[in-house]
Amino acid sequence: MSFQVFVLLIVLALAFDFMNGFHDAANSIATVVSTGVLKPHHAVAFAAFFNFLALLIFHLKVAATIGKGIVDPGVVDHYIIFGALMGALFWNIITWYYGIPSSSSHALIGGLIGAVVAKVGTGGLIGAGIGKTLLFIVVSPALGFLLGGLLMLLVSWLLFRTPPSRVDRWFRRLQLLSAGYYSLGHGANDAQKTIGIIWLLMISSGHLPADAPRPPDWVILSCYVAMGLGTLFGGWRIVKTMGQRLTKLKPVGGFCAETGGAITLTIASLAGIPVSTTHTITGAIVGVGSSHKLSAVRWGLAGNIVWAWILTIPCSAFMAAIAWVIGQEYL
Repeated sequence: MSFQVFVLLIVLALAFDFMNGFHDAANSIATVVSTGVLKPHHAVAFAAFFNFLALLIFHLKVAATIGKGIVDPGVVDHYIIFGALMGALFWNIITWYYGIPSSSSHALIGGLIGAVVAKVGTGGLIGAGIGKTLLFIVVSPALGFLLGGLLMLLVSWLLFRTPPSRVDRWFRRLQLLSAGYYSLGHGANDAQKTIGIIWLLMISSGHLPADAPRPPDWVILSCYVAMGLGTLFGGWRIVKTMGQRLTKLKPVGGFCAETGGAITLTIASLAGIPVSTTHTITGAIVGVGSSHKLSAVRWGLAGNIVWAWILTIPCSAFMAAIAWVIGQEYL
């Protein structure tokens, strides 16, 4: 692999990371914008700050899973990295264009799987790592749903005699804390996936030994910066779907959804499990809406979102396999 190709793949990885932040900005800010606590441009700057702050708090367990736990590092070459990134980028662009809150994380994992299968078949996959990822497609939104709904019921029970105007005033302040906590979890889980890809690239290209305990600091820093900048520019099409169309939220509901989602992301990040921040916050928002009454949630829209979740890994894998073939010709 030439130095120019190596640099191109680093740039593509950071472009994916930027797109990840841009695409998933809705996860961090949809609730705080839809409740009117922050204006959109203030909200994205707020979220971007906490995305970057995660660099100082969380270890690189998720990056290690992506870099060494999804596919066999021994079969990875620059063609696979190219295929994985292109497949994930194309799927993100398509879903962003149509305002569908799909998972950038699963697009990247699907891209890796598709490119590896195109090269060596299923023998290059690591079943345990893929199994955990597939399991948490169900677990993360279910846990977000449960925690968001339970928090909403608990708050409603504790404050049922408090005037609504006072509750609204309190939770407009508290929602700043929950939005910051959620954005911290977003940065901890999502930015690390691109760190893992670049880590894998550096090992496969001989720039790092296979037993390297971590990638260079410049990789970590650049990935968090790219994620933060992507969030700063925001993805307004998806914000509308997540924050306004799925269910109507008040500040107290936004607080409960963000807190439930953030707890879920913290658990996953500490365990080194790459989960979808999109799935997590969607589950939490639906849980909050359902705690009032089932009809408060637009289940038809929620069903469309679930279909996007189901299709993300196979579609990005298919696109990555095509990109792998193209890379063989032109890289």
